Amino acid sequence: MLCWRSASRRDIAQQHKHLWQMQGPEFSLWHCKKSLCCLCPVGCTLSALGSQVLHLQYGMYVWPCAAVLAQYLWFHRRVLPGKAVLEIGAGVSLPGILAAKCGAEVILSDSSELPHCLEICRQSCQMNNVPQVDVVGLTWGHVGRDLLAIPPQDIILASDVFFEPEDFEDILSTVYFLMQKNPKVQLWSTYQVRSADWSLEALLYKWDMTCVHIPLESFDADKEDIAESTLPGRHTVEMLVISFGKTL
Repeated sequence: MLCWRSASRRDIAQQHKHLWQMQGPEFSLWHCKKSLCCLCPVGCTLSALGSQVLHLQYGMYVWPCAAVLAQYLWFHRRVLPGKAVLEIGAGVSLPGILAAKCGAEVILSDSSELPHCLEICRQSCQMNNVPQVDVVGLTWGHVGRDLLAIPPQDIILASDVFFEPEDFEDILSTVYFLMQKNPKVQLWSTYQVRSADWSLEALLYKWDMTCVHIPLESFDADKEDIAESTLPGRHTVEMLVISFGKTL
């Protein structure tokens, strides 16, 4: 079960730290008064510390979808060790950090045009003592050096990246490029339903992908709170697993 406890303080950057605590045989990351955080083995919990900044850019916040996707990862944590995992649009990076703490080989990415978001990714890695996690700039819809250099992935994580309809095809074209490197890769994505008029169906067909809707109750995410927080609240969040292959 995912457990999230808030542990915030005010500093000169107006930065807020939050503690996500998951039950399991790993580590606990605690916020303390003398230092930002300390890592201690406890044998019964795994925690991830995230960073939020009061900023207009989307990537600076922990959105409801991130808590749901983190819950899905925790529910499937036993398949993660050794898996190559890329989080796109990572921002605060809760899902990617959790995957790294569960033993996955993680790359965090956000737009190369949003250096503040990339810095938030790096801060999350530093605070959670996962220096092995790479952070790269990927601009959806553009094939650049960093995208070309990414090795074949097993899982792509996407938390609420389907936010602006004009970005949908750019996102899927980037995922399609990564699927060419490993046709068995899966996109694990959560999105918040904001309009009944928005649909991925036609674009999934165009880009030769199939989509399976995962009921939230199947991984204990069908509730207004996850991790003793108000997320996801009353927002309607959907969980999708997208794979390579024609949509029927």
